[in-house]
Amino acid sequence: MMAKSVFKACKNCKALTLQEDAVCPVCGSSSFTDDWEGMIIILNDQSEIMQLIGAKKPWRYAINIK
Repeated sequence: MMAKSVFKACKNCKALTLQEDAVCPVCGSSSFTDDWEGMIIILNDQSEIMQLIGAKKPWRYAINIK
């Protein structure tokens, strides 16, 4: 498992992306935070969890951002 410090969370959609990425691959935002908790990984675009959290595509998302 990768360390938390490898990822940053998009403040707009909560997508987790690598620290070196300048733009969110899910929503295109460039506003990120390193202060996040928990991770959900969605593999299927028919996932009920995806609909519940309002995710737009299968990806890894932070559960909580501060």
